[in-house]
Amino acid sequence: MSPLAIGAIVCAVTILILMSGAPVAFALGIVSIGFLLIFDGYGSLQFVAETFYSSLEDFTLVSIPMFILMGAAVASSRAGNDLYEALERWLYRVPAGLLVSNLGACAIFAALSGSSPATCAAIGKMGIPEMRRRGYPPDLATGAIAAGGTLGILIPPSVTLILYGVVTETSIARLFIAGLLPGLMLTALFVAWSILITWYSGRRFVDPNTRYSWRQRFTILPRVLPFLAIVAGVLYVLYGGVATPSEAAGVGALLCIVMVMVIYRMWRPEGLWRILRDSMRESVMILMIIGTSVLFSYMLSSLYVAQSLAEWIAALEVNRWVLMFWVNIFLLVCGFFLPPAAIILMTAPTLMPIILNAGFDPIWFAIVLTINMEIGLITPPVGLNLYVINGIAPDIRLQTILWGALPFMLCMVVGIVLLCVFPEIATWLPEYLMGPGF
Repeated sequence: MSPLAIGAIVCAVTILILMSGAPVAFALGIVSIGFLLIFDGYGSLQFVAETFYSSLEDFTLVSIPMFILMGAAVASSRAGNDLYEALERWLYRVPAGLLVSNLGACAIFAALSGSSPATCAAIGKMGIPEMRRRGYPPDLATGAIAAGGTLGILIPPSVTLILYGVVTETSIARLFIAGLLPGLMLTALFVAWSILITWYSGRRFVDPNTRYSWRQRFTILPRVLPFLAIVAGVLYVLYGGVATPSEAAGVGALLCIVMVMVIYRMWRPEGLWRILRDSMRESVMILMIIGTSVLFSYMLSSLYVAQSLAEWIAALEVNRWVLMFWVNIFLLVCGFFLPPAAIILMTAPTLMPIILNAGFDPIWFAIVLTINMEIGLITPPVGLNLYVINGIAPDIRLQTILWGALPFMLCMVVGIVLLCVFPEIATWLPEYLMGPGF
């Protein structure tokens, strides 16, 4: 049997096991060990434990639970509500100001938490009921929050970009810098669409009875600015080469815990335990996926599937942008069924040689890949953000939320096209601050 035929069988079996509802980490582990046994025999099992544990040796991986802890501390407090209220007080007179405020709060909270579901939950719990009270259509109110939540995996610090950096041996600091301008670009596209659709409907969605004094606008800032200062400080020490990602993440996590204790009076042990429990659960899940995905990649390499696929694609005499088009289609399809972490860990080792041979910048490709993953977060059947929003507003049908998110998906596609036409959106800032390189 040819390696490509084996690869097709591996792909089909993996999809079937994942669709059965098995956890991603266990599904990848079962497929990897099963195919190694079938094609390489029992002798191949001696490399399973070594491959799994060696994948977790990288000290950079310490930054993942630290950034998750940082996000869990913020998500467990009222920081999301305060961000929303602060922006709403400053933008309440702008047409569609409440919608713009929610999108802005999503972008800022994404930088604080690095988690898309946490961003949806934190901003949506307060934003969606208020938007519906003011007459916003249910699809627009829910779709905007679902799309705004996806910014959590793009705007730094981002766990997704850390995983990409670890797998592809790319500078995490450069990846974080590269995600900044595209993240702002997507936020601007979301805001532009929101204002456009509001203007087209002929309504401003401004509550004439709402008034905020200058005192009310400024009194909420002390509860918001310390967290923004932490994010700015973490990014500064990373960009300036002052600290490694792991060191910066550790300090950021500690400061966030101190801030929620001081600002929101979260002194009780049960509150701190909830933060540690949630961050531990998510960290173990991601690290398990890392270990089994490396084992999955080892299996594909051992059976010569990855090499054969790379050789087959390299032999295609097509324009490199045609190649990139099909890579994007492949990533979009993967996003329909798998979470971002699993997709990056499974596909990046195979795609990276293809991308480099085609002459594409790996930093630029990381941003394109991440935006594809964002689209996957608001498309069924996985569509995690859709289910989070449905849990917040259970009276709104999932189909309505999906239709509301569709225009924002198109905004993301426009963002990918803009990155293809103007790759400097992702590459200029890293090169300007850190010089050329990966």
